Order: sequence, then structure tokens, then C-alpha cells
Amino acid sequence: MSEPQPNGATTPTTRRTPHGPFRPGDQVQLTDPKGRINTITLQPGKLYHSHKGSVPHDAIIGNPEGTVYRSTGGVEYLAFRPLLADFALRMPRGAAVVYPKDAAQIIAMADIFPGARVVEAGAGSGALSCFLLRAVGEHGLLSSYERRPDFADIARTNVEKFFGAPHPAWRLTVGSLEHHLTETDIDRVVLDMLAPWECLDTAAQALVPGGILCAYIATTTQMSRVVEDLRAHGRFAEPTASETMLRTWHVDGLAVRPDHRMIGHTGFLVTARRLADGVTPPARRRRPAKAAHPAPDEPATREPAPAPATPEPATPGLATPGHTTES
Repeated sequence: MSEPQPNGATTPTTRRTPHGPFRPGDQVQLTDPKGRINTITLQPGKLYHSHKGSVPHDAIIGNPEGTVYRSTGGVEYLAFRPLLADFALRMPRGAAVVYPKDAAQIIAMADIFPGARVVEAGAGSGALSCFLLRAVGEHGLLSSYERRPDFADIARTNVEKFFGAPHPAWRLTVGSLEHHLTETDIDRVVLDMLAPWECLDTAAQALVPGGILCAYIATTTQMSRVVEDLRAHGRFAEPTASETMLRTWHVDGLAVRPDHRMIGHTGFLVTARRLADGVTPPARRRRPAKAAHPAPDEPATREPAPAPATPEPATPGLATPGHTTES
């Protein structure tokens, strides 16, 4: 089931305004003095309630971002619109969301640019879709494929909630990429799925020469499989694999140190560029580690380590190497 949106210069702009005074319908983050964040949707006549009192929505509407409001209980709240990174981490989830640190790396390593034609599989909860739509802009194209209808519904709701309306550059298709892909002349393919190697033929057919395939996977076994399959495929240049870790710092006067918690491993990124038709990738000159590629008839086992030599017994009255004798 495909839900294409019109694409082109005549499409209406999205309704979400990321700046200016607060308006009814805007999402607002209210942060208390302890750094706890509460997100509300502004509605005239409503109240934000907490155990520290309430704040009327009407007091927020019409004021600029970065304003402080005092609740009836005397607690001050700082009001800002949520950033996309904030929204992605707090959105309702079906599948696990792509963390902002990985979404940023995908946009950078896959070189997503304004106006790009991008295919995404799968949509999950829509977090990566929001980042990709921000990158391609309203005159690009993001065609997302999601096998599960329930995940597709969650992704659609989250994307429309963040942008305030259906995004004009987004197409959402319920179905597998390898069986439902219709787009051609695609600049980038982003695979966020369990077995991305199943889609290499489809991606190679859709990508333009020089286009980039980017796979986001969770485990080392998945990473190894997709890298080796890209090498064996014959239509991609040598792939690269990486991961990104994020550590914040505590800075308070002379107390400057890493925070005790960090966002460590979340996933691996594998990228590879599409070769021109009929081109054979150059042979790899990198020397692999011993036993990295065992012969077809030989198991991948290590040679047993030699047994340690048995030391000869020391002669009485003579010093052994490294030791001294005392009279």
C-alpha cells in the first residue's frame, strides 16, 4: 500500500514553524530547575498541572521562546520548542528509534543533501524519517518502506506531529523494499533493517552511479555479513564500517570531568558507493589477518600454541639465571 504525496515546487509548505512567538498547537518543553522536562501542546484555556502547581497555556501563547514562567506553587519553568533530537527521543515508539548521534552520522556519511532522492527501509517509529526529511527539504524525495502496518501507522503519526502536517517530500509504503520499490535514479539508499544484504540487488538497481548505500545494523555479525556481501556483489566500491559513541561532560567551576553515563554502542554504519554499470571493482590490496579467510575445505581454527619448554633442574650450588645464591 503506497501513500504518495505530491512533490514539486507547487506543494504546500509544512505548517510547523520552528521560530517566532508560541502559537496554539505548538509543542512546548517546560524545564524545571532540576532539569526535568515536560512536553505539552498549547491549547487556549488549558492548564499545565504538576505537583508544584499549574501554568496556564494562555500565559505562554504569544510569548517568545526562552521565557520563564512561574507556577502557582512558585516553581520556575523555562519554555522552548523541542528540537528534533528531543522529539525523536521522546516520541511514541513501535520499533526502537535511531538515536540523534546515529541519524547525524547517517546524514553526514551518506551525504544527504537538499533535493536528494532518498529511499529508506524500514521506517520504524519515524525518527530517522524526520531527520532525512529535514535534510532533503520540501523539494527532495524520501520514499520510506515499512513491512509492518502498525509500525507504519506510528511512523506516520510521529512525522506528521513533528512537521505539523503531511510532509510534501514523503512517501510511505507498507511493504518490503525488495518487492515494492518503484523509484529509479535514486541518490541514496538507507537500510535500517534486520537483513540489509537481502536488498543489495534492489538497491543497486535503483541507485545512480556514484550513489551511496548506507546500512544501519546492531551487531557485529550483521556488520560482517553486509560488508562481505557488498564486496562480493560486484556493483559497489569497497565499503566502510564505523560506530559513534557520545559522552557528555560535567562542567561546574573547577569540577570538569566526563559524565558518569554516556551513549555508547547503539549501532554500526556501513556505507558503500555504487559503481558504474559494467565496471569491475579494483582488487583489494589490503593484507587480511591470518586465518581471516580460511580455505573452503578447512575450518576457521587457530593452530595450537606450542607447549612451554620444561626447565632443566638446577645444579646444587650453582645460580640459575635471574637468581642469586647466598652463603
